[in-house]
Amino acid sequence: MIPEKYPVFGINYCSTDYEKATDLIISKAKNNISFSVSALAVHGLIEAYSNPDLKKVVNNIDMVVPDGQAIKWTLNSYYRLHLKDRVSGPDLTLYVLAKAHKYKLKLFLYGSTKNTLDQFSSFITTNYPEVEICGVHPDRFRDATQEEDKTDIEMINKSGAHIVFVGRGCPRQEYWVESHKGKVNAAMLAIGAAFDFHAGVLKRAPKWMQDVGLEWLYRMIQEPGRMWKRNLNTFPLFICLYLKYKFFKKD
Repeated sequence: MIPEKYPVFGINYCSTDYEKATDLIISKAKNNISFSVSALAVHGLIEAYSNPDLKKVVNNIDMVVPDGQAIKWTLNSYYRLHLKDRVSGPDLTLYVLAKAHKYKLKLFLYGSTKNTLDQFSSFITTNYPEVEICGVHPDRFRDATQEEDKTDIEMINKSGAHIVFVGRGCPRQEYWVESHKGKVNAAMLAIGAAFDFHAGVLKRAPKWMQDVGLEWLYRMIQEPGRMWKRNLNTFPLFICLYLKYKFFKKD
């Protein structure tokens, strides 16, 4: 059963944790049930809030998990959910891989660069040897044509994949997993930066920074050119919306 959903600025998040989210994903995966998942952090939340088309897409994804301490704190503040932890994409990836290893499931990697896919594949093979990587497809970094998309769907389904990890960056990966519901016979996870982190392309923030909600600062230090502008456009609006919805608007 999909966990109960609670809106944050009009975007519906599931009240869940790593274990519950993983168990649901694996139950769908083992039966090759088409199922869409997004680990949506503050950036993705603000993107969806600001774009009505994206908002509709995100709210049509089966399970959106609270990726980021700020999302967890907001859910707890608004609804008193008492969530103990966020459900970050990189960590959820490891939980899913551990269960996929246990059940010897097949995994398809879709998106990112060939170099990152090679390194991510090596990480998975080394640490979760019972997971069969049944296919990989680097990102085209553009929208697929109708014929290309049809070919991609056939390739993934013929591979027998139980799980598809999608690393196309937000919001492209959210559009992808939502638009392929009912077409790809697998659990599809939009997990973005998890590809880079587990491939060793990017270094993750120390745990203490993650726990106090400062992972964004660590990433900004790593990628100042890209992350500075994104954070400048994201966090002030997030704070304003938090206060607005907390004190004046509830849905």
